[in-house]
Amino acid sequence: MKYNEIKISKDETHFFYKGKKLFNKDFKQILKFHSEGLAPVCDETGWYHINLEGNEVYKKRYNRVFGFYFERATVVEKDRWFHVNMQGERISKTNFAWCGNYQENICSVRDFDNKYFHIDNYGKEIYNEKYRYAGDFKDGFAVVKIENRLCKHINKQGKDLNEKLFIDLGIFHKSYATAKDEKGWFHIDKNGNCLYNERYSLIEPFYNGFALVETFENRKLIINETGKEIIEI
Repeated sequence: MKYNEIKISKDETHFFYKGKKLFNKDFKQILKFHSEGLAPVCDETGWYHINLEGNEVYKKRYNRVFGFYFERATVVEKDRWFHVNMQGERISKTNFAWCGNYQENICSVRDFDNKYFHIDNYGKEIYNEKYRYAGDFKDGFAVVKIENRLCKHINKQGKDLNEKLFIDLGIFHKSYATAKDEKGWFHIDKNGNCLYNERYSLIEPFYNGFALVETFENRKLIINETGKEIIEI
């Protein structure tokens, strides 16, 4: 039985496989199975993880648990957030006010002073800086918001990618990222250079060489990577 062939019911109370209910049990709430072959579930005892046989992975119960990413899962015990491994063991003694999910073996967290930063697979900070916000890593880079509320990209060592700041930023997708300055949204390369001079009110990442954008006059356009208007939607 493949994890990605197991489905969850519309009311999110039970699993089914090829049209048949699994484990002969209803839960209060469930989340889907991930590649590790484990799924978060909640019953009258609390939240925990089960395996592909429907058996609990550990005895501990939590206020909330989330799915496994890179063999790590976020769990919540009262107001304390932390990560456990696939055996249900804590990966570090540090508690957080919030934890994200691991992406590229790195995770965004928030401490009890409401500062964001990134930790490694062992729960250790990967740099000394603290930010107003820190997003997930993708393709080796993440967006962080610094104290002056501007945004920048950092690498996995916490270093600036290009030493350029923007009002807002998106993650890199196929070499390009969305960015916003005082004139509006546009696309940049990894050097922080804009691909074209036009600015937009709304913008999406490039999808196979083309992106959907919306002008300040509410026109929806498809542009290519040079900023040329291809069609109007």
